[in-house]
Amino acid sequence: MRTPSTRQLFLLALLGCIGLLAIALYLEHVVGLVPCPLCHVQRVAVLMFAVACLVATVHNPALCGQRVYAVLAALAASFGIATAGRQIWLQGLPKDQLPSCLPPLEFMLEAFPLQDIIAKMLHGTADCAEVNWTLLGFNLAELSMVSFIVMLVFSLFLLFRKPTSPAQ
Repeated sequence: MRTPSTRQLFLLALLGCIGLLAIALYLEHVVGLVPCPLCHVQRVAVLMFAVACLVATVHNPALCGQRVYAVLAALAASFGIATAGRQIWLQGLPKDQLPSCLPPLEFMLEAFPLQDIIAKMLHGTADCAEVNWTLLGFNLAELSMVSFIVMLVFSLFLLFRKPTSPAQ
């Protein structure tokens, strides 16, 4: 049986990211869940991972380039793990210890400098601690954490994968 090329694996990961983003948009626009600031940040992490996979798929580099893209993807996945971990931590805090809620993102974009918006979104709010939806007993932050761990393991697999032929 022929092993898949690294290009095919990056394409598979890209398709997985597209699926994750489609699910997030479905939950927001069809189910009606309003994403919290950390949810937006996690979407950015998935998008960063997807961009690394897209560029790797289109570029189809040699071994050194494959490893560079795998490191970039691993960094994006690690960023996602950190933000999902922060959200899970916030969900475990008592209500009186939660950070205050933020105004809507549209208002913040008009009223605050970009660095303040980024800092506030990375910090999370009481909105991030709400659990409004679960699947098989796991909330969205926990499911995101699992997804990011899979992305990180995938990236590390590609980083340390032995080349099977020069074309891969």
